[in-house]
Order: sequence, then structure tokens, then C-alpha cells
Amino acid sequence: MRLYHPDGTTVHLSYCTNVHAAESLEGILAQLDTYAVPVRERLGADVLGLGLWLAAPVAAGLAGAPGDRQRLRRALDARGLEVVTLNGFPYQAFQEPVVKHAVYQPDWTTPQRLAYTRDLARVLTDLLPGDAARGSISTLPLAWHEPWDAGRASACRRALDELARDLHELPRPVRVAFEPEPGCIIETTEEAVALLGEADTSVLGVCLDLAHLACAWEEPAQALRRLREAGLPVVKTQISAALASADPRRDAAVLGEYAEPRFLHQTRGSSGLRADDLDAALATPGGDAQPWRVHYHVPLHSPPVPPLRSTVDVLAEALRELLGGDTADCDHLDVETYTWHVLPPASRPAGPAELASGIAAELFFARAQLAALGLATAQGVPS
Repeated sequence: MRLYHPDGTTVHLSYCTNVHAAESLEGILAQLDTYAVPVRERLGADVLGLGLWLAAPVAAGLAGAPGDRQRLRRALDARGLEVVTLNGFPYQAFQEPVVKHAVYQPDWTTPQRLAYTRDLARVLTDLLPGDAARGSISTLPLAWHEPWDAGRASACRRALDELARDLHELPRPVRVAFEPEPGCIIETTEEAVALLGEADTSVLGVCLDLAHLACAWEEPAQALRRLREAGLPVVKTQISAALASADPRRDAAVLGEYAEPRFLHQTRGSSGLRADDLDAALATPGGDAQPWRVHYHVPLHSPPVPPLRSTVDVLAEALRELLGGDTADCDHLDVETYTWHVLPPASRPAGPAELASGIAAELFFARAQLAALGLATAQGVPS
């Protein structure tokens, strides 16, 4: 969907398709009819934005086959769908039974990560609508925090320099956004400034995932001020909410319902608890004496199992900081709740139709948040 900021900026709102398991072109085309078109129809939108996820083998195939890229573009156009942003964080197999730390491989110390991102950029230039100002690709924040040494840091710097040169040669503007995440080399906006501040910020910047921001216990206003002062642009924002517990001792049993084997759920306490997964946090002696935030993307519109809460308050504050002022500080917004299939059983969608309904409800929620900030659903028309 497109919304319009009072300053005239077109703001693109989409949902991320990494919630779907398709890892072939045929599978991606099928998911358009199974999920994306029903979501668009439920929203009553003429055009629905997709934050498309292409696994590395699909991206490589499309990058080398102009005819297939045009086929995908025609399929999107025919269904009232558009793509201005790609999720280039998971390399492949993101909906396998066990993902955990594998999502961080290959990282930016490897040639495979650079090649994958180049492929995505090449594909995106052919998918971008003709009137889109630019495209964006979100990617992992360099690497998991260990192992790390000077050699790996140097490899990352070389890769980012090479990536920037490649992006400048594309026929359409595409920027790559590094996504701070708990447990990674770049976990906070302060680390983003330290490690990306010398990069080519005309084509490289930050993907601000709002669940990750909450898990880092960062204040949105302070975090965004830090990025602005460093000249590091917020290229893309992932509209997401994390799981929160004010009293983990009281909530231990309910938190246990969210401990599951597929994804990593880094847990951070307000007073310093750091656990790489929810299971580990629940087993940490004394770790429950402080409020927790858990890297578990929960549906935006639907509260988690009581008495747990979500971090939608952080989400709302961050959107105010980004888009509630005189100028729009980000124009690519992607709802990214990829955990629908691993929610506690009573909260999971029963099938494709229920999943499409849930995604549509999240987009309704996000659109309402943006409308409250003065963004319009049509140029010159109040929301």
C-alpha cells in the first residue's frame, strides 16, 4: 500500500513474505494467489506492497534469467501487487523445522553473502514500479557476535565497499539496509554508528526492526537522534513487536509456551540479562528478577497469551519519531511477523485463509498507526 506524508513523500507499506516457505519461482508465484491477493482484497487496496523474500537459489536463478524476472513482474502487476523492498537477511531454508543460528550464515565475511545481495539488487531493479523513487534490501548486521576478530572485521569492510560500488552501477537506485539484531555484531544503533558510520551512506544504511529496538531496550527518540547525528539513514523500517514480560517469575509457564525449536528467541532483561534463547533465559538462576523482552515477533494487532504483553508501545513511539514530524525519515515500511506457524497452538492460523486474515489485520493495524500520524491513503486526501 502507498501512503503519503504531509511533506509529499510516498511511503510504501508492505508485508514480508518470509512467513511463507516457498523457495522456488513456481512456489513464489503460487503464494501470490494463496496469500497476497486475499490480503489485498481484505484490505480493499488497489495495490498491495510485498516485502519479497527470495531464497539465494531463487535470487541467483532470477538474476541470470531476464525472462523469469519479467514473468515475475507481470505476475505481480496482474494481481495488483508491487515490490519496492526485498528481505535479504535469511539466505535460505527459513521455514525449516530448525533454523536457530543458521539464519546468520553465510555472513558478510563470506563471498556468498555479497553474491546473494548482488543478485537481489539485480532482480529488484526489474521489479521496481516505474514511479518508485528507489528500492531497498534489508540484510543481516554483518555477523553473529562470535567468532569475531580483526580479520573478519576487515573482510566485512571490503565486502561493504565492493557492494557500494556495485549499487552505484545499477540502472535504478537501490539501497542496502543493515538490520541491528540481538546477539549480532551490530545489536544497537550505537554499534550501527560505530561500524557503519564510515560506509557509503548514499547507498548503505540501517534497517530499523522495531522488535529488535525494543529488545535492546533502546529509547526510540534517542536511537533515531543518534542515527541522524551520524548521518546514517534509516533505509527501511520493519514494523514488528516483541514479546514482553513484566514479571518473568510469575509468567514462567506462559513464557514456556513460546519456547520452540525453529527460531532463535534472544532474551534481554532491563537490568542486564542476556540470553541467546528463551529456553536459556528460563533456565538462568536469578534472571527472572527483572522485566524481559524476547525476540519473538508477535502479531501486531493481537495481544500474546496473558499476562504477557507485546512492545507495541515502542513500535508506536518509533513510528512517531520517524514519520510524525515535518519530514518523513523513512519511506519503506514492512510488517514482518514470520512466527505465525510457531505461535502457541491456540494462536496459530488453521490454514492459508486464516493466515491471510491475520496478515491483513496486521496491515490494518499498521495503516491505522500511520493514519494517526497524518499520513494519507491518497495524495491530498486525509486518511
